[in-house]
Order: sequence, then C-alpha cells, then structure tokens
Amino acid sequence: MTIKLLAVGDMHLGRQPSRLPEDLAGRGRDLGPAAAWKRAVDRAIEDQVDVVALAGDLVEQEDDFFEAYRDLRHGVERLADEGIAVIGVAGNHDVMVLPRLARELPQFRLLGSRGHWETFEFAKDDERLTIHGWSFPEKRVNSSPLSGHTFERGEGVNLGLLHCDRDQRDSRYAPVSSGELLAAGLDGWLLGHIHRPDELTAPNPSGYLGSISGLHPGEHGTRGPWLIEIRHGRVAAVEQWPLAPIQWQRMDLDLTGIEKPEESNDRLLRQVRELENELCERRQPTLALGLRVRLTGRSDHAGAAADLLGQENNVATGHACHAFIESIIVATRPEVDLEELIRQQDGRYPALLARRLLALENPVEDEQRRHLIEGARRELAATLEDNRWAALEKPALDDETVVEWLTDTGTRLLEKLLEQQREEEQA
Repeated sequence: MTIKLLAVGDMHLGRQPSRLPEDLAGRGRDLGPAAAWKRAVDRAIEDQVDVVALAGDLVEQEDDFFEAYRDLRHGVERLADEGIAVIGVAGNHDVMVLPRLARELPQFRLLGSRGHWETFEFAKDDERLTIHGWSFPEKRVNSSPLSGHTFERGEGVNLGLLHCDRDQRDSRYAPVSSGELLAAGLDGWLLGHIHRPDELTAPNPSGYLGSISGLHPGEHGTRGPWLIEIRHGRVAAVEQWPLAPIQWQRMDLDLTGIEKPEESNDRLLRQVRELENELCERRQPTLALGLRVRLTGRSDHAGAAADLLGQENNVATGHACHAFIESIIVATRPEVDLEELIRQQDGRYPALLARRLLALENPVEDEQRRHLIEGARRELAATLEDNRWAALEKPALDDETVVEWLTDTGTRLLEKLLEQQREEEQA
C-alpha cells in the first residue's frame, strides 16, 4: 500500500495577484490563492490523498481575514468529509487564525501549539508516517525552534513540518540552520515561509514548498503543492502539482539577426505558443500567463522592439490561456562589439557607457560592478520613498534586479547615442 501526503506551502488567502493587466484586474480572485487552494482540495479528493499538511501562512491578514478564513475552513471541511486527515502548523501570519480553526473544526489538527513540538502519526495497512510539527506562538520568534530539542523518531517515515527562516541567523521568523535540520535525524523537512520552492526529490524530500500560486512577477515559475508517496517504509516518489491558475514566467527573446523591430513580434509569438502548449497539457490548465520578457542577443533594434512590444501587453496566440507581457527588459548588446567601441571612441559618451555595461557582466566580487550596483540601489531606494509611489508594491532591490535595470537603461541609451552618431555622420 501507499500513503499519499499532500504538502501545501504558503497560501496567503485574502491576497490577489498584483501587476495584472486592466482586462484581468477584475479576475484577481479567480487567479489567486483561493482558486489554487480549491484546485488543491479538488485534486486531493480525486486522487484519494490520505493526509494534507499545511506549512503555515495560510491566511494573509489577522485583522481582515473573514473571506480568507471561510475559504480555508470550507476546504478543510471538504477534505475531512472525504476521510482525508488535515494537519498544519501556524506561521507568522496565522498565529491566531489556525488555533481558531482547530477549535472550531475537530477534524483539523494543529501541531505544535504554543511553540511546543508535537507529533502526528498515520497508519495505512503496513505503512507508517510520523510528522513532527511546531507552530509560531507569536508573530515574532527570534530563536531557533530546533534549539535544545531532541526528536524521538516515531514509526515509519519521519518528516518535519515547520514554518521558518533557513540560514538567516538574525531573522525574527524562527531562524534555523541547514545544519540543525540535517542533524535532527528526520527523513525530510517540509518548510514554509519562503515563497520560492526548492527542488524536493524522493532521495531528499527536504526544502521549501513555496507559494501555492504566484502572487506577483517575482514569484515566477511553476507553483503548487507537493505529493509525497510513502511505500515500503520510505519516501518513494515526490511530485509537484502545477495547479496555480496563474503562472509568472521569465522569457528570453533573442533578437539577433532581426532587420526591423516588428520581427520581434513573430519571435515572441512562437515562443509563447510553445510554452502555452506545455501549460495546456497540465491536468489543471493555467488560465493566465504573465511574461517578463528579456531581450537578448546582438541587435541595434532592441529599444524600438521593446517599445513596440510594450504597446500591446496581451499576446494573442489562440490558446485559452490569457498571456500578457508584464514587463520588458533590454539585455541585448549592440551589433557593434563593446570592446571595439571602447577602442574606437575612448573618452566619448558611448565608450564610457560601454565600459559600464561590460562591468555589469563581471564576477559578483568585482569592485567596479559592486560600485555601480550600490550607487544605483541608493538612487532607486530614494525614488521609491517618494510619496507618489506609496500605494504601489515596492520592488525588491536585490543585485539581480538592480543589474537588470541598469542593463536595460544603459542598453537603450547606448542605442540612442549610436543612432544619433549615425544621423550626424549622414547629415
């Protein structure tokens, strides 16, 4: 026999995806965590899952959670009515919500209430599963929940269920180290808190489950819960269920060889069709596809192509999936070689700009690259503090984001400078 365990990461019920285009703005609930949770419940019932484990941060807000709480409770009730055991741990967002759910629904088991480790045991014929769980006792936890605790193994496969901040020593959200997790002596760890999923496998069923559905373009790639199958006393299979109704995707579009900006449309459509063909083959198809397009290759038309693609963000391919362009990043090189440009125009603006673009390609420890990133980060941070942008979601200013912004801006500017030079030479 096989025990089927469905592990669900951060849901943040109550939130809706941001950065949706105008024609999708009214469908936020259909594309958000509530719809993903319903899909997970439907699939768990259809596939006769035995246990559903919730890794915390299931509800976004403590103060305004009525609709989100209703969605969560309804899903748990449906699972329980089908004989599916539902367990969970509280994260920093649902310290008050999950204990309330446990009080109102005896079918739901909250593990580790008040910050004390607790176990859940499940048996199916000759297979056994033991899950060790710990819940946030309050919104801020500055110490490791593993510190000083010795795990007593139960029967069968032993897994940990924990909402925590891994390898972030100064975190206020239950900081734990990879060493602590490894030394605990369990067969795997199902972690919540970080929305980017790790690559869980049968040999190593440990890591972050990730968000159940992408909440913004930064949460790109496949999202959904993880099915863990236990056979013959071990984890035999691990599979992610890609059931998020929206997928944010980063796509590189090579512009090398295009003779005019309009050709970028055809290339983009071909790539989007290929991706949509994959998404449509899923058991629960993706309804919307948000694209962050990065223009690459060698071209002197990248700026014009970006402007052209940005005029119409909907990508009409004929598929039921609604594809749209969330943003465009220019990361091409001009057809002229940057090193040659520096030699030819040393001291002129195009050469100075080319030096900086090349510096952004240097190793992460390069001093010039670091100087450019830090200077840009200070300028961007100051701009974001302007009250005009207070109502908008602030983007992350990590190194990757800043480098993308600098490369995009620098490449567009270099194209314009070189075009001006050509016009002056022809005049």
